[in-house]
Amino acid sequence: MSDVHNIISRTQSYVRTTLAGDSSGHDWWHIDRVRKNAIHIATLEGADLVTVELAALLHDIADWKFHGGDESIGPRTADRWLTENGMDERITRHVVDIIAGVSFKGAGVATDMSTLEGQCVQDADRLDAIGAVGIARAFAFGGHFGRPMHDPEVPAERHASFGAYKSKSGPTINHFYEKLLLLKDRMQTATGRRMAQERHEFMQTFLQQFFREWNPDVTA
Repeated sequence: MSDVHNIISRTQSYVRTTLAGDSSGHDWWHIDRVRKNAIHIATLEGADLVTVELAALLHDIADWKFHGGDESIGPRTADRWLTENGMDERITRHVVDIIAGVSFKGAGVATDMSTLEGQCVQDADRLDAIGAVGIARAFAFGGHFGRPMHDPEVPAERHASFGAYKSKSGPTINHFYEKLLLLKDRMQTATGRRMAQERHEFMQTFLQQFFREWNPDVTA
């Protein structure tokens, strides 16, 4: 077991170094929050904690959004790291499978995870995309890619394929309707669903205030 703990410790250092300096909301602190929430969910749901922690740590090690849309680079990078560090092959395969399926791929694309461990990591990742932190990350990501904050003349889309979702470049506010507001109902664990409710309601309140300020009634 000490070897496993050593691998987890090395993985934490590797991820923290790799993602240092990120300003898009996919930095080390995102990973750390996802790891903590994933372990919390896994503990309550009875999932394997080693698999969950490693998958949470490595889930954004090479995100397709920053690698030309290559959705295979993340799983490949995680596989290489775990194999080179002597991780058990069964756990490695499970972690790699989780990373391959964890991302949101469009409103019209099903992304259910086939294992409890995958569900815990996916729920934790989606929790960090909603609520106050999720709002902050959305605007950080939009600014990173030069997207406008809001354009009322550009409607939100419900992308029917991963390809359409990957090619989107709309305003950040649209992202709430294309993804963030959909996540509460896509949580797969009972714990994740409970944790998502308050964050979802906070986003709704934020959007109400945002649009009030966007279209001020100066006569009121």
